[in-house]
Amino acid sequence: MLNQNKKITILSGHFGSGKTEIAINLALAERRKHEKVAINDLDIINPYYRSRDVASLFQEHDVELISPKGPLASADLPIVSGEIYRVLHDPRYRLIVDAGGDKDGATALGQYYHEWKEQKPDLLFVLNRNRPYVGTLEGAIYTIQQIEKASRLNVTGIINNSNISMETTMGDIEGGLELCTTLAAKLNKHFLYTTISTHLKKNAENFAKNNEVVFIERYMKLPWEG
Repeated sequence: MLNQNKKITILSGHFGSGKTEIAINLALAERRKHEKVAINDLDIINPYYRSRDVASLFQEHDVELISPKGPLASADLPIVSGEIYRVLHDPRYRLIVDAGGDKDGATALGQYYHEWKEQKPDLLFVLNRNRPYVGTLEGAIYTIQQIEKASRLNVTGIINNSNISMETTMGDIEGGLELCTTLAAKLNKHFLYTTISTHLKKNAENFAKNNEVVFIERYMKLPWEG
């Protein structure tokens, strides 16, 4: 799922893209292959979907969570943890970064530019065609440009994560694939794969035969979903 030569993989995308779900799945997958894996919760924008909210899951799988601690863990404030510096300079670690939102969230990435620029991190753009502003080619291009400007990094890959939570249909996924491949060609970026929730695995059998697919578990739930 990752470039095996890269120590750092950053997930970014517009609000509601599903990047946090992908970041969680990536961290758990990396832990099955590497001794030390950390996930850095840099999402200072979205108070509902944050990787720190599944801290017990990371503890169970021995994945280190880097995020504000104690009372600050649930604060809806632009707080980042300085623990990332220790991990960045320890060659044993693989690091997954869950970066918040769009350009505003990507601004938090910019403060680490001088720390990780020599390590050339992968910056992956997660696109959910069913979200406002990125449902068109123009909107998606603009969002990527703003993320690159704020983070001072180039997007290295695009992931199709088009969904409407549990109401997702194969039509949503296929429409997202079309937009993502057009976007990748327009910007000369790599289209990587389509992520699909495991509850749709049977419906997606034919799609998966002809397309690069990664099935992911759904760990994040809104408060009213129980």
